[in-house]
Amino acid sequence: MESHQITVQKILQQGYDAYAHDHALPGYVRRAVQAILACRTARLGGHVQACPEGHIDRIWYNSCRHRMCPQCAWLQIERWLVQQKARLLACEHYHVIFTIPSELNDLWLANVAVMTTLLFACVRDTLLELLGDPTYLGATPGILATLHTWTQTLRLHPHIHTLVTGGGLTNTGRWVPVRNGFLLPARVVMALFRASCSRPSRRAGASGAVAAACRDASAAL
Repeated sequence: MESHQITVQKILQQGYDAYAHDHALPGYVRRAVQAILACRTARLGGHVQACPEGHIDRIWYNSCRHRMCPQCAWLQIERWLVQQKARLLACEHYHVIFTIPSELNDLWLANVAVMTTLLFACVRDTLLELLGDPTYLGATPGILATLHTWTQTLRLHPHIHTLVTGGGLTNTGRWVPVRNGFLLPARVVMALFRASCSRPSRRAGASGAVAAACRDASAAL
């Protein structure tokens, strides 16, 4: 019995030639369409699935394995989604990014170890101070932080990615969830982070030279 299921392949079989005749399509689109049209047809050959006892033989046409093919990519996408879901935190959480301005890049390169410690300390203090305030949460959250120093184009861009739990524990061990559906007001976070970064002389491990340079550069923050 013939299947009446509508697939991308069937749609392309019916209308692609006419559409491609009237429209200028880039090469990668044409290659993707040709792969999808050939997928699981005799054009790509096939293989035989046979029972060792000889009870049944089935012929399967080969897949195109193109990443844009719904027939091929669907299973890969589902597997990828399962892997990503397994990595997620088992609670509500927020992704917060802290960065320093490019004006401080030279200072960073000259004092990488100290500046890294300083940046992590400023991020930690900013989040704990604000979320510890009853105005916003009044509890201590869980925080994961990782440092990224370069962009995908290998441009220097020191910044810290944090995952912050959507709530925290009070001094009595009670869990307090985040209110109003968001973690913190962005402008409040920015203001406190700037202020925290402009006080490096209070940070353990910050040399006098770095502290003085940071104070001079605090206007850039």
